Amino acid sequence: MSAGNMLYGGDEIGALVFDPGHHSLRVGYAQEDTPKAEIPSVVGVGPNAADAMELEAKTDNNITQNHIDPHKYYVDTTYINVPRTDTEIQTYMKDGMIDNWDLFEKVLDYAYAKVIQSEPEYHPVLFSEASWNVRNNREKLTELMFEKYNVPAFFLVKNAVLAAFASGRATALVVDSGATHTSAVPVHEGYVLSQAVVKSPLGGDYLSMQCRQHLEKMGVDLTPVYKIASKDVVKERDNPRFVSRKLPENLTQSWQNYMLKALLQDFQMNVLQVLENPFDERVASQIPMVHYEFPNGYHQEFGSERFKLAESLFDHAPLGAGQLASTSVGMCDADVRLSLYGSVVVTGGNTLLQGFPERLNRDLQLRAPSNTRLKMISANGSVERRFGAWIGGSILASIGTFQQMWISSQEYEESGKGQVERKCP
Repeated sequence: MSAGNMLYGGDEIGALVFDPGHHSLRVGYAQEDTPKAEIPSVVGVGPNAADAMELEAKTDNNITQNHIDPHKYYVDTTYINVPRTDTEIQTYMKDGMIDNWDLFEKVLDYAYAKVIQSEPEYHPVLFSEASWNVRNNREKLTELMFEKYNVPAFFLVKNAVLAAFASGRATALVVDSGATHTSAVPVHEGYVLSQAVVKSPLGGDYLSMQCRQHLEKMGVDLTPVYKIASKDVVKERDNPRFVSRKLPENLTQSWQNYMLKALLQDFQMNVLQVLENPFDERVASQIPMVHYEFPNGYHQEFGSERFKLAESLFDHAPLGAGQLASTSVGMCDADVRLSLYGSVVVTGGNTLLQGFPERLNRDLQLRAPSNTRLKMISANGSVERRFGAWIGGSILASIGTFQQMWISSQEYEESGKGQVERKCP
């Protein structure tokens, strides 16, 4: 191994790639095709009974108890989905950026202990970040990785650059639709053109809310799976019969909402579909209906309403996906616009809605200048579309020429956290 590689943590040592989002944190080894784990971006925060008793005892003895945490933390689906008394669901993300650092550290601790199962000081770390991430956040993450986790090397890359990279492009318009927002980010020669980044609050969570309102209006019983011990298979779909599960007392509203959201997400991914042209009741009613069964055994066919619900991602002026994309391109210099239209990369879990890329293509075609050659790049597999930024990070961190770009621990010790602004564009 060359001295340079020892300094920067070359590709002989397994570099790790972390891709945080509002729905989940993707984590795994560089050079692999998919993340090793996808950990929900929420943490269950409940009372720590053992520590509470200890806290009481220490308080009685007038001993300072600063180091005792009265809370117990639950990370990852297996632990979060268990109904527990007084356990709140909290997220560490806000507006695409890490916001609650204490909770975020709990998730990182879990990732190293249970997913990677190796000491952090052995692995260089590449992190993705939102294209609008702020300097303070970037420096804080750099400091955390070197000071707490003692990583040998660190690098931070805009997730749009990584998504373009995963599609083999250094220049692209990246349309990313995730849980909390949809964004259009122009990338030119591997750099984000930050003056032309456009985003809207229409994403998967907005669709879930629309689905909930619609289903409640129809009178559908949205009993989540955790409340059901068993159900009868009944012929009359309007009369589901199920046995309720005995649950702990004081289940928090935030936890119940989280579990209900999981039901709605499953519904929207299996039922909703985007029409290639703006919603037309006559056209939609001619497309075969889709059958869906709810956790309580109630089942129904869904017709034109499944297109109408998905339409809200496109018909909201000026927030529709097509408008965002054309606005973003229009804010770039005239000489890069053609190359951006020539590679529009579609990424994010919300774009897995059937028909999303085709509709985006149609909407952009109408807005682009007439001589434009438009090319839509959307991976066929759901893994590639959902994990676009992570896959780009996995490729980047394993390229030989990238190895000299890491911020090494020596550089951090000499120049401090400000190094991230100099080395990571």
